[in-house]
Amino acid sequence: MVAESSTRGALVSSGLPFSPLTAISPLDGRYAARTSALPPLVSEFALIRYRVRVEIEWFLYLAALDEIADLPAPDAPQQARLRRVWEDFDVDDAGHVRALEAETNHDVKAVEYFVKNAVVAADEAFKPHIEFVHFACTSEDINNLAYAMMMRDARESVLLPAMHRLIGALRDLGRPLAEVPMLSRTHGQAASPTTVGKELANVVARLDRQVATLRDGEILGKMNGAVGNYNAHVAAYPHVDWPARCREFVTSLGLAFNEYTTQIEPHDHLAELFHNLIRFNQIVLDFNRDAWGYIALGYFKQRLVSGETGSSTMPHKVNPIDFENSEGNIGLANAILGHLAEKLAVSRWQRDLSDSTALRSVGSAFGHCLVAWDSASRGIAKIAIDQDCIGADVGATWEVLSEAVQTVLRAAGGSEPYERLKRLTRGRQLDETVYRALLNELDLSPDDRDRLLRLTPEEYTGLAAQLARAVLGEGP
Repeated sequence: MVAESSTRGALVSSGLPFSPLTAISPLDGRYAARTSALPPLVSEFALIRYRVRVEIEWFLYLAALDEIADLPAPDAPQQARLRRVWEDFDVDDAGHVRALEAETNHDVKAVEYFVKNAVVAADEAFKPHIEFVHFACTSEDINNLAYAMMMRDARESVLLPAMHRLIGALRDLGRPLAEVPMLSRTHGQAASPTTVGKELANVVARLDRQVATLRDGEILGKMNGAVGNYNAHVAAYPHVDWPARCREFVTSLGLAFNEYTTQIEPHDHLAELFHNLIRFNQIVLDFNRDAWGYIALGYFKQRLVSGETGSSTMPHKVNPIDFENSEGNIGLANAILGHLAEKLAVSRWQRDLSDSTALRSVGSAFGHCLVAWDSASRGIAKIAIDQDCIGADVGATWEVLSEAVQTVLRAAGGSEPYERLKRLTRGRQLDETVYRALLNELDLSPDDRDRLLRLTPEEYTGLAAQLARAVLGEGP
């Protein structure tokens, strides 16, 4: 998301007050209410706060190591005072860090200086040991852990709950429709019937799988110095098992440890996360377009919302705008996520800085995801099936039963059953009378003929209802 402070500064210089009307990003303007959960986690403020947290926790971790006698271990009250530096970190503190950055022209160095001052302010006893803040660290030791915690927290607190809400809306829509027959339209043509609930269950099953993959994906971090070899660590304290200690520190933050890196953690886990979101979004996009099409066919009706206008000139219109809005935001989200996944995994030699500016757009990607998922959920809440329309459509296509007939003939050992049914039905629309007459022309056993005579297109749905309930659950 566009950082509010930078946007506000531009507006002040232009004479415009910052507001949803003057924000240069719709995520901070038009859609601000839908993305309000993100700023505490993925804004510039959040990034600085996560960096401060890493610096404080690293200082405390080093102080607790028996192998480093030069840094005395703080007691419980001292630990609590130090942790309050990041726990109580606010926008004014972030502004102080930005002021330091204006002098240093280095964002992480500014955080280091801020933390040093804050540690001394918390307890003067730490002043002789202040250089253990940022000890043996390159900026990326701080950055990669800050971003890793950001991704983890955004995933757990915002992304996964929003995904579950969308999936829940689809389940609620589909559960009572498990047995409602609907004509399939492979290649846009009449095909073997399904049920409305089964088609929604297909979407839910796909989304569930992506959610599980996202939920279980590792979030990695590293803490191994300027080029990943613990050079400075060993120079200062050669007797410490630094790989083991750094692993212990990274995992204490709730992250998985990546032992093999250059100066930067190579971001493969971020690419996996972003690609996972892209796949989820593509499934939502697939549903959006199908829902749009079923609205056009009349299968789905849209509930009227008092006061809404569908067209500025055609008063009768009720447009599927929520699904269209979702589609547009998925395009924006996936464009950013795709670039990040491709860009972040590539770095010249041991480090270049191109990842730094790219990563600042992760909030925008997440914001467009949230808007897309919320819009799809809004669209789902407005639709209801038109059972008369769906029933009339499937009931008028007796030709779809040709699949059943030729398969029964195959099972009975009939000669060229597919070819015979193809000659009789291909390109033809059959009604019940023609279908029954067709059966009388075929060499079927009495039992098979009787069973096929009783079959209707509405009943030719196989195990669709059973399959739907297995995913959507039972009941209304």
